[in-house]
Amino acid sequence: MALVGDGGVRTVVTTHGHWDHHRALPEVVAATGATTVAGTADAADLPVPVQRTVEHGDTVRVGDQTLEVVHLRGHTPGSIALVWRGPEDAGVHVFTGDSLFPGGPGRTTDPTDFTSLMDDLEERIFGRLDDETWFYPGHGKDSTLGAERPNIPEWRARGW
Repeated sequence: MALVGDGGVRTVVTTHGHWDHHRALPEVVAATGATTVAGTADAADLPVPVQRTVEHGDTVRVGDQTLEVVHLRGHTPGSIALVWRGPEDAGVHVFTGDSLFPGGPGRTTDPTDFTSLMDDLEERIFGRLDDETWFYPGHGKDSTLGAERPNIPEWRARGW
């Protein structure tokens, strides 16, 4: 497992309970013995027992790094993002799962979930982090909050 370094994989954080984000989880956990972490409301949807459930504001240690958990309700009930605040020259980076992509929020199933996701994105991501913050969705290209922020009114108006 040279790809992950000498320490191997000790922790696996799943951002939400959709199969395309966890289908290899049983094999990864079996091969590494990694501790599994997921948002409380999605933990039961995963194909392995979750050893640690997390809520908004919790932290997760990965090696010598600390990631802040941000609960983003709407894509799934327990969707989470992870915020890494590096040294000053490294900036802030957010792993958003399927809750935020360049061009808009992730898929929701009804208007209530859409509103919940947009409210959380505006308050918990765009409202707390600056324009230089990079984010990395679960699929596709990365972007910065500054590149996406001007589009929030459009996202709200279109409803997706």
